[in-house]
Amino acid sequence: MGARYDEIAALDAAYHLPTYARQPVLFVRGEGMRLYDDEGREYLDFVSGVGAVNLGHAHPAVAEAVTRQMSTLVHVSNLFHVEHRAALAERLSVLGGGGWKTFLCNSGTEAVEGAIKLARKWGKARRGNDCFGVVSAERSFHGRTMASLSATGQASKQDAFAPLLPGFSHVPLNDIEALAEAVTPETCAVLLEPVQGEGGVYPCDLGYLQAVRGLCDEREVLLIFDEVQCGCYRSGTPFAWQGYGVRPDVVTLAKALANGLPIGAVMASGSAAEAFSPGDHGSTFGGGPVVCAAALATLHALEDEELGDNALSSGSVIVEEARALADRTDAIADVRGRGLMLAVELREPNAKAVASSCLERGLVLNAIGDTTIRLLPPLVCSEREIAILLDTLQSVLGGI
Repeated sequence: MGARYDEIAALDAAYHLPTYARQPVLFVRGEGMRLYDDEGREYLDFVSGVGAVNLGHAHPAVAEAVTRQMSTLVHVSNLFHVEHRAALAERLSVLGGGGWKTFLCNSGTEAVEGAIKLARKWGKARRGNDCFGVVSAERSFHGRTMASLSATGQASKQDAFAPLLPGFSHVPLNDIEALAEAVTPETCAVLLEPVQGEGGVYPCDLGYLQAVRGLCDEREVLLIFDEVQCGCYRSGTPFAWQGYGVRPDVVTLAKALANGLPIGAVMASGSAAEAFSPGDHGSTFGGGPVVCAAALATLHALEDEELGDNALSSGSVIVEEARALADRTDAIADVRGRGLMLAVELREPNAKAVASSCLERGLVLNAIGDTTIRLLPPLVCSEREIAILLDTLQSVLGGI
């Protein structure tokens, strides 16, 4: 660590609220799968800004789109039409098979907040003011603001901020009987991540999601998929739900939508798309011309470079090789996920030590629990980088 790192770390400790336990490195440049620190050392990035840089760092198409738009118009507000906003909404609808309308915001938690507001208005219009309940899954993560935090199924993230908002309940994932019992006439929506992210990378079962869709149709409640982390081709298809063949009523997106720039989206179809009226919801910065230009460039590049296909093929290689590593070391209990959204479950509660040791060796990983290493590399990840990942993991696991 150099003098520049020491200076930045000291300023951060003195003036930033302590909401993150930061790792001891200062990244100053990125390119594709690679990051570089203030001393010029190279790292392989298997976190991609917690799944936000699906195209890889400093993608030229995104950089060009942002630079061009920054030099013409940055902001005027949502009281006016601007370039790229409507084109982005159209692009998202086409990628989703048509019939979608979109509200643009600034983050994943804002997207979930917007989806909850939309669902509550939709529910009250159908069954009265008592129809505002939302059922989500245990272990789920939907955001840090109060409604999205209330929807989150993790007490460790909620307890310090109680009391939470009323109307939220949680059931075990992939348990259709528990969900059927929880959905009542007061329920307006079921909210699920097709692949749980922060909770440990647990995919929904196909049969479960099919049954959830049927239950929501039968009980006349909205099905909301939180694709903030698993969307934007990370699990292979543009939207994770397409890989399951189960279409929701509402989808939330963020993270990789503009390849690291702050943007979120609430997509709605059918009657849900007609729930909001002017004045019901808004955002000062949401859907600005710069981030929309970046998002359009991102989506086109993801498609043109066939990175959804690469997510599937590279993800399969990681799973196969990590399971082979498990056989050789006996340090790995499980490997799970979809596409390039994966978790390596360790037998011992040393995930943070493993991630720290890998960082020292130039490999950026993410420990999301005592025993869980999450892998969210950019979708440009190739077998070359995968070989380095597995070699480094084998070395670290053999030495701890």
